[in-house]
Amino acid sequence: MIEIDGRSLTLGAVIKVAKDYEQVEISDSCISKMEQSYRTVEGFVNRGEFVYGVTTGFGALSHIHIPSEQTHKLQKNLILSHAAGVGDPLDERIVRSMILIRANSLVQGFSGVRVDLVLQLLRLLNHRITPIVPGQGSVGASGDLAPLAHIAMVLMGEGEVFYNGVRTTAHSAMDQERIAPFHPCQKEGLALLNGTQLITSLLLDTLWSAYRLFEWVLVSASLSSDALRCSTDPFEPILHEIRPHPGQAEVARIMLGYLQDSEIRGSHVHCEKVQDAYSIRACPQVLGAVKDTFDYVHSVAIREANSVTDNPIIAGGKALSGGNFHGEPVAMVADFLSIALSELGSITERRIDRLVNPLVSLLPPFLAKGEKGLNSGYMIWQYTAAALASENKSLCFPGSVDSIPTSGLQEDHVSMGPVAASKAGKILRNSQKIVAIELMLATRALQTLNPMKTGSMLQPFFTQLERLMDPYDFDRFFGNDYQRVLDWMISNQVEDVLDWGGVS
Repeated sequence: MIEIDGRSLTLGAVIKVAKDYEQVEISDSCISKMEQSYRTVEGFVNRGEFVYGVTTGFGALSHIHIPSEQTHKLQKNLILSHAAGVGDPLDERIVRSMILIRANSLVQGFSGVRVDLVLQLLRLLNHRITPIVPGQGSVGASGDLAPLAHIAMVLMGEGEVFYNGVRTTAHSAMDQERIAPFHPCQKEGLALLNGTQLITSLLLDTLWSAYRLFEWVLVSASLSSDALRCSTDPFEPILHEIRPHPGQAEVARIMLGYLQDSEIRGSHVHCEKVQDAYSIRACPQVLGAVKDTFDYVHSVAIREANSVTDNPIIAGGKALSGGNFHGEPVAMVADFLSIALSELGSITERRIDRLVNPLVSLLPPFLAKGEKGLNSGYMIWQYTAAALASENKSLCFPGSVDSIPTSGLQEDHVSMGPVAASKAGKILRNSQKIVAIELMLATRALQTLNPMKTGSMLQPFFTQLERLMDPYDFDRFFGNDYQRVLDWMISNQVEDVLDWGGVS
């Protein structure tokens, strides 16, 4: 059971709820704060005060006063009219993450909503009812309005959902689970829609996979380093003590551990080659910077997941209109994450080239077997990696520097955070493919160096990769090998492979 209190949500907890259907409840410490905040808003309405989004219209219509008897209708109309998303539905795990983070924001007691509103959000999570949310339509301010409106519709029993793996109506799914429709009042529709939950959910989902990919790229880089008969000197601790970036030291330590007792390394310790190419020698500096970027993005994204991001904020008996819904903090780090993931893929592609390039590899040209010239080996897999790396570079144009005014120039600067976060996800998936190609080619390269073995910590990976790949004696279709390697890499963590010795 995950307990939300608005302050202590972690990446691990988000993933457990989003992917593993962990149950969620509200911390008792939040109840009184939420009730007091709701009573404050109720007082605004009863006194007929002029409060944005409570007794007024929205955006450019904020100058229009809404009578107290129509405030309930105002909130329902807001939800229905703002559900303007288009495109393919978001993955269920993204929507579940959005619901969790939105609830975590509301329980802090600054949004003027009833406790039952949050309970209704948690009912969707705990009964595995996932709103169908189109992926396009948010500019990232004021909040992820359209996507969150599609979630809010479902609370009222409207719209469509995924329930038990089937697309159906919200009314049908809620009826089967005996969940009554929720009727928003006063500020509750606005509180559901104002927030950065789409950007943050996309960012956290990509970041979780990025950390796993980072562990795998250290494996693939180490396998390539050994196959290319490179030196381990660039990973010696003193180099990284005198330039103390934490990620750099971590990469060097792990790669040195992977390679320390390699028979292949021992065979060329006293060779004439003085330095290796940057794609091997500078792995600690480049991949270390990638890891440091991941950590920075994580700190911002988790801070956002534990923030209040709607408007107005109810505090000190007042309604304060501000800009906490603006997605700029998470939009900018989503672009930073894109850069880091692209660089991870870019340096990996350069090692792939070295594995197949007869000018530099000291390996069979293009790792081909059979009659020379008649067999091309893995030549074109470097092309594929190059295409993916190039696509990543084009996707790195920052989404957060763009802005198109909305709502009659009232909302005249927006974050475009969903664009930035979506691009990071695409770059991640491309980079996963690049790393899978390196794992496949590095394994083939190491096979050419038999009977010498790689390091004892790398051997379990090499053994399992060999099992995933069909025998190779002459040119054939290699796509099935690649797909098995990719699926295995994505579905397993490095630490698990080390624990079970690579035996499936």
